[in-house]
Amino acid sequence: MSSPPMGSTQQTVPILAARGLAKTHGRTRALRDASVELRAGEILAVTGASGSGKSTLLHCLAGIVRPDEGSVVYAEQRLDQLPEERLSELRRTEFGVVFQFGQLIPELTALDNVALPMLLAGTARKDAHERAGEWLERFGVRGQETLRPGEMSGGQSQRVSLARALVTGPKVVFADEPTGALDSLASEQVMTALVHTAREAGTAVLLITHDAQVAAYADREVWLRDGVVSQDAADLEVAQ
Repeated sequence: MSSPPMGSTQQTVPILAARGLAKTHGRTRALRDASVELRAGEILAVTGASGSGKSTLLHCLAGIVRPDEGSVVYAEQRLDQLPEERLSELRRTEFGVVFQFGQLIPELTALDNVALPMLLAGTARKDAHERAGEWLERFGVRGQETLRPGEMSGGQSQRVSLARALVTGPKVVFADEPTGALDSLASEQVMTALVHTAREAGTAVLLITHDAQVAAYADREVWLRDGVVSQDAADLEVAQ
């Protein structure tokens, strides 16, 4: 998989910052004293072995789950202290989330899946469908509007998922192993589309991956090991 040139981030003030996160699932401690920052317009890759806590970190940062300890600050708001109603609003408007298997609604067409966040926000159906069609075109799946997830390839489904995550113009996109279920060609197409669109819109991306080739698309990489965020990859290599 070829990697595009790494971009530069002009802003240094983090748009999202986590400090001292701890999270336990049953007897498993997924995070312990994890801290990370994401700057506006930056693509940050969080890498690590399976079970290292990567998805839990993303869920805490996106306000999907609350940490047991620590803080998550987005645009001067403590996400870990916000009511669920406000968190849901942020995920509809300022956050976009992409999962490994897309998690499209199987009963809806590609067009309706992409339009859904706008419809939930009160956008008129005609306007939502028009904008959804534009985003399907951006991600190279125009012509698939009437297909349902079960009728699309994995690569097509994931590009529809990306269109849905970005259609509202979010400030941050959280991508959890977005290419984990794809072959190398589909992975490259998805990552190229994601990076191009994020750069164009100035969207920050938190990219969870175990794949070094996918991580190479990011501006910066951190490593999660046993629930702790370690050094940048370059420093990690020196330490090993």
